[in-house]
Amino acid sequence: MKTICWDIDDVLNDLMLEWLTFHNHIAHTDIKYSDIQSNPPIGILIDEYLLSLDKFRECHFFYLKPIDKVLQWFSENGERFRHIALTAVPLFYSHISAQWVIKYFGNWIRSYNFIPSKRPGQHIFEYDISKADFIKRIGSIDLFIDDNENNINQAINLNIPTILFPRPWNSNRDKDIDCFIRELNNKLI
Repeated sequence: MKTICWDIDDVLNDLMLEWLTFHNHIAHTDIKYSDIQSNPPIGILIDEYLLSLDKFRECHFFYLKPIDKVLQWFSENGERFRHIALTAVPLFYSHISAQWVIKYFGNWIRSYNFIPSKRPGQHIFEYDISKADFIKRIGSIDLFIDDNENNINQAINLNIPTILFPRPWNSNRDKDIDCFIRELNNKLI
């Protein structure tokens, strides 16, 4: 049985889109999701971005909805594969992320893993510094899905088949969820 390794934020959910709505309201800005060319968005200082994103995670993350077409794919095909979640999230919000995954994808995703995102003033023991470190350690990943091109490139360097989830900040920005689902099916089914 093949094993698929899934990123969570912006792959299983629309975190950036939902956070941006929250940020625009709080900061009185009008940044358009379709105009985002990087993560974090250009024009937002990294410290401001992390603080705002963490506040959003704390108050709103658990209420995010999964991406309908991804959840539908799991409903139709999920039992044919093993699934693991691999995300980068601050340690103090990892439990919220884990609960969210189990709430919506627990029928299929039975392994939740995270690389602690660094935050100022917090020291965390690290044994996997990147998603690639985790993948090397556990091995046997048949497909890696992420929205971050750096993570995808590191997996490619490990000879892991990948799919770059389409988002405005990556080179698949011109593709949509339907293209992703077709590519997923072509690689697996």
